[in-house]
Amino acid sequence: MKTRWLILLALLAPTAALADDFPLPQLDLDSWRPLGYVCGRAEQPPVIDGRLDDEAWQRSEWTPDFVDIRGGSAPTPRHRTRVKMLWDDDYLYIGADLEEPHLWATLTQRDAVIYHDNDFELFIDPDGDTHDYYELEINALGTVWDLLLTAPYRDGGHAVDSWDIAGLKSAVHLDGTLNDPSDTDRGWSVELALPWTVLEECAAQGRPPQCKDTWRVNFSRVQWQLDVVDGAYRKRVDPETGRPLPEDNWVWSPQGLVAMHYPEMWGFLHFGGKESGGFVFRETLSRFRRFYYAQKRYYAQTERYARDLDELAVRVPVSEAWRSFSLDVSPIGYSASGYDASTNRYGFIDDSGCERTHPGKPRSFY
Repeated sequence: MKTRWLILLALLAPTAALADDFPLPQLDLDSWRPLGYVCGRAEQPPVIDGRLDDEAWQRSEWTPDFVDIRGGSAPTPRHRTRVKMLWDDDYLYIGADLEEPHLWATLTQRDAVIYHDNDFELFIDPDGDTHDYYELEINALGTVWDLLLTAPYRDGGHAVDSWDIAGLKSAVHLDGTLNDPSDTDRGWSVELALPWTVLEECAAQGRPPQCKDTWRVNFSRVQWQLDVVDGAYRKRVDPETGRPLPEDNWVWSPQGLVAMHYPEMWGFLHFGGKESGGFVFRETLSRFRRFYYAQKRYYAQTERYARDLDELAVRVPVSEAWRSFSLDVSPIGYSASGYDASTNRYGFIDDSGCERTHPGKPRSFY
C-alpha cells in the first residue's frame, strides 16, 4: 500500500506517557552521530598476554575515553577506559585499558554471567542489520562469557550461551593486587584476538572483512560500587532494600539509554590500511529505524501495527527525501521499504526489527 512520504522526526519526541511502553534513546537524534574508528592492519600480530606493549599497539591510536551509556549530560565516569583495535588476515584484535583503584573479581566459570562482576564487554554486528550479533564479556580474572544473539531482546531474540568463539585468544594483565583492599591499584588491561573463521558467520556474504568494509561495534564497562567488609570487597547496598546499588555502565559510543542491545546505536568499525584513529560517522539513525520505533510504541498501546503513517498520528510536512515508500501490514506483522534520496540508499525493515539498506535506487525507480 502506497502512502505519502513524511518526515518522521516528530515520532522520536520523548513523552512520559509512552516511556514505559517502548524505551527510546534519550538523545537528540537529529544531531547525534555514532563514533567511528579506523582499524589499522597489524604488520606483526601482537602477543596476546594482556600487556599492550607490542609495536603493533604502539602504532595504533586510542579511542576517546568511555562515557556514561546514557550520553548527553550524564555524569562523567569515575575511572578512565579506552580501547585500541587492529586486524590482519586471521584476527580482529582488541586492546582495552581500564583504570581501576580496586581490582576485584569473583567469577571463574566460563559463560557465567560476568557482568555480576566488574567487567569489560565487546559487541559486534558484522552486517549492521541488528540481528545475529556477538557479545563477549571478561573480568579481571580473565573469565569469559561469549554468546551469540539471534536478535535484540526487544524483538524476541535469544542468547545462545552454548555458542563459543572457537579459537578465541584472551588475556588480562593486572597492575595491582586482585581482591586486596589493603592497597590502591592502578588498573587492568585486556587483550583479545577474535578469529575471522567465527566472526564471518554473521558477516555480509559470509566472509571476513576487506579493506574499506565497515562493521558495527561497541564496548561497555560494567562497574559496581564497592565497600570493604571484614577485609574483603562487597557490593555497596541500598540501606533501605539491602540490595546492591545499580551498576555503572560506561561505553565507547553512547546508547542514549541503559541498554546495550540497541545495535543501531553502536559505533562504526572501519577496516583500513596502516593508519588508525577515531572519527565521527556522518550517518545517523535511519528513517526506517525511526518508523520501527513508532510502530513499536503504537503496538505497545494498541496491540496491533498502524496501517499507514497517518494512523501513527504524524502531522508534519511532506518530504521529498523519501520516495516510493511501501508499507504492507498484516494481522501479525508489517514490512516497509523505500528509497531515501537524501542518502541515496534503498532500505527495508519489518516487525522483527531487521533493517537492510544498500546504496542506490532499485531498478524500478529509474
